[in-house]
Amino acid sequence: MNGFAKICLALMLLSTIAGAADNQLMESTKANEDVPLTTNPGSSFWRASRPVYAEQDTYGKPLPRYRTEIRSRWTKNNLYFLFICPYEKLHLKPSPHMKTETFQLWDWDVAEVFIGSDFQNIRHYKEFEVSPRGEWIDLDIDLSKPHHEEGWKWNSGFQVATRVDHRARIWYAAMQIPFSAIDQRPPADGNEFRVNLFRSQGPDHKLIVWQPTMSDTFHVPERFGILKLVEQQSPAKAK
Repeated sequence: MNGFAKICLALMLLSTIAGAADNQLMESTKANEDVPLTTNPGSSFWRASRPVYAEQDTYGKPLPRYRTEIRSRWTKNNLYFLFICPYEKLHLKPSPHMKTETFQLWDWDVAEVFIGSDFQNIRHYKEFEVSPRGEWIDLDIDLSKPHHEEGWKWNSGFQVATRVDHRARIWYAAMQIPFSAIDQRPPADGNEFRVNLFRSQGPDHKLIVWQPTMSDTFHVPERFGILKLVEQQSPAKAK
């Protein structure tokens, strides 16, 4: 292999590595102030963020029919997420309770955020779930404990809003998570979190993920991606 070919090969490898890293990064764009939660993706609040997509199963098989768009914003107090969830048939818990959290909500249709700020102990993170009807649960997960699901007794104070467009077969979920519930640092441009984004969909309990866990479970923190707080969208990535 001559010198020019070696240089070309090296550049191709660097490009591949950079592309893979980019696919594991989600940017959360700063907002000047907190706003009432909205599920309208066309609002100025959500348009100012760059989406990522959950469109694979846990083993990396493409699921284009359920391609889920997810956006994020942040303020000095809160971290926001919006999920846009196409569906075929909703799988909802009978007799819902909206005013208190719903244990084992993960057995039904939900959108989920797993997020951790501790890069030294990645087995400790927080979990936030919301259903199409606005049922919710938050958990303090520690995988070193034999019954980590008991972390549901923790309360973050997060807020949710949802909407179902039955005609378009899309449901929307917005979350507002207090930074005080997920990080000891004050929020700032450049702060990073370990994160993964998920959905459970339909009576067959189809699992849809942003970063494949290569497992039957979502709880594989080694496979999480990165959420980065930014002042504004990276110019090269802006629409």
